[in-house]
Amino acid sequence: MKKIAILQSNYIPWKGYFDLINMVDEFILYDDMQYTRRDWRNRNKIKTHQGLKWLTIPVEVKGKYFQKINETKINNKDWAKNHWQQIKQNYSKTQYFKEYKDLFEEIYLTCDEEYLSQINYKFISVINEILDIKTTIRWSSEFELVDGQTEKLLGICKDCNADIYVSGPAAKDYFDEELANKENIQVEWMDYSEYKEYEQLHPPFEHGVSILDLIFNEGVNATNFMKSFRE
Repeated sequence: MKKIAILQSNYIPWKGYFDLINMVDEFILYDDMQYTRRDWRNRNKIKTHQGLKWLTIPVEVKGKYFQKINETKINNKDWAKNHWQQIKQNYSKTQYFKEYKDLFEEIYLTCDEEYLSQINYKFISVINEILDIKTTIRWSSEFELVDGQTEKLLGICKDCNADIYVSGPAAKDYFDEELANKENIQVEWMDYSEYKEYEQLHPPFEHGVSILDLIFNEGVNATNFMKSFRE
């Protein structure tokens, strides 16, 4: 039974995003969809002693109301250096920061991609390696998309010869499950509840932060605090 998931790329996503990737055989980056402002595409949260802080990649949006995610360009090349400084400042005292410092420093300081999608893909790929996630990553632009929200997703499922489509719970608001049943595609809804807490700086504990928080705090034990790795 082949499982796939289809989701827009996010910047240094939270642990639930990587659980979804790890639960499927193929993960499709849905980046030829419209870019949404003030969303997870170009930003995420980290923990600091002053509370939660957004790290945001500056992108060109003025007058570009209908641009796709994979058409969205960076408009300030200094973002990576600034983000790395903030990560280093707030996570240098975590138990595993030294173990991953050189890896992430190189990624940030050599990150000169022009498009947001490529940056997100770069970080997602590296984090998959750290977590030992073997799922195949593909782009929605590889497929010939049909009209209709549900129809687009099911079209990709059929092109991938998928038996099961795994989706985040937010899609329940618009996804037509009856249409999926007619196409003989089973739908599974991701459950993001009941995650275990881990050692985290600057209480109170917060689940909804970048997975970098989990990696720097728990290192090789990070997957013990994720759902898809439990036996």
